[in-house]
Amino acid sequence: MNHKLKVALAQISPVWLNKIETLKKVENAINEASIENAELIVFGEGLVPGYPFWLSLTGGAEWNTKENKELHAHYVKNSITIEKGDLEGVCKLAKEHEMAIYLGVIERPEDRGGHSIYASLVYINQEGIIQSVHRKLQPTYDERLTWSPGDGNGLQVHPLKDFTVGGLNCWENWMPLPRAALYGLGEDLHIAVWPGSDHNTKDITRFIARESRSYVISVSCLMFSKDFPDSTPHLDKILERSPKVLANGGSCIAGPDGEWLVEPVLLKEGLIYHTIDFNRVLEERQNFDPVGHYSRPDITQLSVNRERQSTIKFVD
Repeated sequence: MNHKLKVALAQISPVWLNKIETLKKVENAINEASIENAELIVFGEGLVPGYPFWLSLTGGAEWNTKENKELHAHYVKNSITIEKGDLEGVCKLAKEHEMAIYLGVIERPEDRGGHSIYASLVYINQEGIIQSVHRKLQPTYDERLTWSPGDGNGLQVHPLKDFTVGGLNCWENWMPLPRAALYGLGEDLHIAVWPGSDHNTKDITRFIARESRSYVISVSCLMFSKDFPDSTPHLDKILERSPKVLANGGSCIAGPDGEWLVEPVLLKEGLIYHTIDFNRVLEERQNFDPVGHYSRPDITQLSVNRERQSTIKFVD
């Protein structure tokens, strides 16, 4: 049955800007998915510890303000440092339940000094080993006020039963060349993670599926103003302009023909399950394969730099 894969889409909200409590929600979701024998679980972009919604609500581009500095510092302190073992509990559960995991985190990596943060998509295999950490290549609009641009190191794919799985963060999914890089690596199960809202997922999910003739799983977070913790710095100012719904979900699955298997799910917190069949990929590649028989590498080729970037190199 290697051609069948049961997936779980974890459409949940964070305990906003609280790393420890949000990780507890992640671990609870993994345990719940294990009861249903899920083999892959996917969480939304930046779920741990949450999306920087304050930027658009507090004048995030204003220079040198006390509010923005203090909110940023609070965010950084609640971000994930993988080198310090912040994801050990998640990895342990992946191994215990033999479940692969894609988890969106705000990463505070030591290899970049430990002070800047990145929107990263972490893949943990069924043995509980972190296989790749993809740092978002280009933060979108006001995200650039708090997230740093990543590099190509995480443009990786991974074997999962008969599938080859890869993933991108949010609007990276609109970038043709990173998509093409994953296609060229043999991707046939594409993971697209989002902070939330069907205005993103309802079009691109089906487009990528039809373009690549792959399964596409889009997973979004949820966020409601009533769920902002009282401990949030400058919460009163955030609530002055906050809508009641900041992220409405929209998690969904499209098949290799671009048609819906699970239409976008709105305003509902919980796990969404579906079983996908690898044979459908082979069927749809019969008439179109973007990096195989329907390509012309003698005319167009893509060059990808996957070196992890750093400001220093030591020679001892």
